[in-house]
Amino acid sequence: MLSFWGVLVGGLTVIAGSGLALGAALGLTGLLILHFLAGGSTYVAVDAVWNVLNSFTLSAIPLFIILGEIMLRSGVSQKIYSALTPLFQRVPGGLLHTNIAVCTLFGAVSGSSLSTAAAVGSVAYPEMTERGYDRRMVVASLAGGGTLGLLIPPSLSLLIYGALTETSIGRLFLAGLVPGLLFAAAFMAYILVRCLTRQGLAPRNEESAGIRTILFKLLSLWPFMLLIIAIMGSIAFGIATPTEAAGIGVIATIIVGRLWGTLTLKSLAESFYAAILLFASIAFVVMGATILAQAVSLLGVPQSILETVRAAELGALQVLFLVVLIYLVLGCFFDGLSLMIMTLPIVVPLMVGLGYDPIWLGVIITILIEIGQVTPPVGLNLSVLVSVTKERVSLGEAAVATIPYWLILLAGILVLAMVPQIALFLPGALM
Repeated sequence: MLSFWGVLVGGLTVIAGSGLALGAALGLTGLLILHFLAGGSTYVAVDAVWNVLNSFTLSAIPLFIILGEIMLRSGVSQKIYSALTPLFQRVPGGLLHTNIAVCTLFGAVSGSSLSTAAAVGSVAYPEMTERGYDRRMVVASLAGGGTLGLLIPPSLSLLIYGALTETSIGRLFLAGLVPGLLFAAAFMAYILVRCLTRQGLAPRNEESAGIRTILFKLLSLWPFMLLIIAIMGSIAFGIATPTEAAGIGVIATIIVGRLWGTLTLKSLAESFYAAILLFASIAFVVMGATILAQAVSLLGVPQSILETVRAAELGALQVLFLVVLIYLVLGCFFDGLSLMIMTLPIVVPLMVGLGYDPIWLGVIITILIEIGQVTPPVGLNLSVLVSVTKERVSLGEAAVATIPYWLILLAGILVLAMVPQIALFLPGALM
């Protein structure tokens, strides 16, 4: 085992430190382990990569990425924002609540935290700063709300987790729904309390819209709601697989973006181009992680770790605490999807061997990935939003302002550990 950890840590440190992409570092380290520690079994890497990339489930990923990119470029996010704005004008915090609500809805089709933060942030930040909202509070609400794109189904994080661990994607999507909505409610509750206890964060002189106006605006969202139903309803009721639902979603998004938004052939082509680049980067990391995972599995490392944990007589909760701590530390240095792909081969067998439900575990790991999205120095959500503000809000200011959302996400893990049925009720009831 010492030789394994030496090659693993040394290989990753040297290769990644040389400036190569993470996918290359993972794959080359896996090949080193296979060659020197597994009797030269490097040929198994080819089969492993082929099996993963040939997976029907994994083919849903580029489709959901395309869907999110079309949403981002079709102006639909601006229409959603305008429709929800009157709903929260009378509530202390005003448009800060709108940010969370729009991120929740946008996350229900994009599946990407970055797309959600970028799409809503580009619409919300200019308008809110002109109205006198505190810049740091605006960025923090967008960063926190943007994390919901990874948990509210369809989720790229849950999709990749399911594909790599052979767990039901439909059950994972349903498991993420209730926790995602509860996080959205908790974020809004924090904004309400914060704006009630401190003046100047949000203007109080917002004009009030009538009930009729609010209802009319909400009813105008029907094309978008049909899009959500087309995607999630077909999965939840077994009408379509996640991959088929993603294909339906892409076609529906093109129609909605053209008839309800401002989608053109040029923006559609830009969406496909951006999606290809993003999926290529994800696929490269998946290939590298698959090779490393094959090497780890072939040497029986997860089983050895599990035996070590059992010999140390650590309880399941203690191991969960260690896993959470490791993800929090690594989340400072790796982007979410790379971190998940890199750690799943060891973490999932270990935790499932200790009796944890793999569906529940997928939700927990996704929340930990969300926390990494708002943790510097990587903190991709923070970086995207700092660029949206044209650096009027620094990365440090954004990180400090986002700490309450970070703590809410962390508290959510504790609640889910105490009451796992929050995540498992819907999958058990519908599938």
